[in-house]
Amino acid sequence: MNLEGLRALIRDIPDFPKKGIVFKDITPMLKEGPALRFACDQLAENFKGMKVEQVIGIESRGFIFSPVLAYQLGAGFVPVRKKGKLPGAKEVVSYSLEYGEDSLEVHLDAIKKGTRVIIVDDLLATGGTAEAVVRLVEKLGGTVLGLAFLVELAFLKGRQRLQNYPVHSLIQF
Repeated sequence: MNLEGLRALIRDIPDFPKKGIVFKDITPMLKEGPALRFACDQLAENFKGMKVEQVIGIESRGFIFSPVLAYQLGAGFVPVRKKGKLPGAKEVVSYSLEYGEDSLEVHLDAIKKGTRVIIVDDLLATGGTAEAVVRLVEKLGGTVLGLAFLVELAFLKGRQRLQNYPVHSLIQF
């Protein structure tokens, strides 16, 4: 398996979730064991030797990759969820979307001051969600070592919003 092989397993779904959007569907890649293994290995490779303590996964497709990377790096996994999905005491961050506002939350005790973390999601588009998670992690005192994405929609320039952090993406469109 190689990056071009991964790219070939990502299909375009036109007009989803709304007209004019071309959705990058990763499910064909996920069902292929060698492709999934290669993608996870390549994402983890960027962070080996960095003493990552926690891998932050962004709901929902970030949950596919982040526990695997946590396992590979000998780190813990922390889920960042959409508002209303976590019980107990939590920290919340709101952020703007092209069509309104949204919120993400994490348990207050999930990230301790100085904890070395990476943030993982399946796709980097405009960068708004990833930027909000960076703010959430830093609000709790965590240190963001970098961010990892399977796919980057480079034409949307999401990387610019994250320019103070190393950003790794395997496949760019």
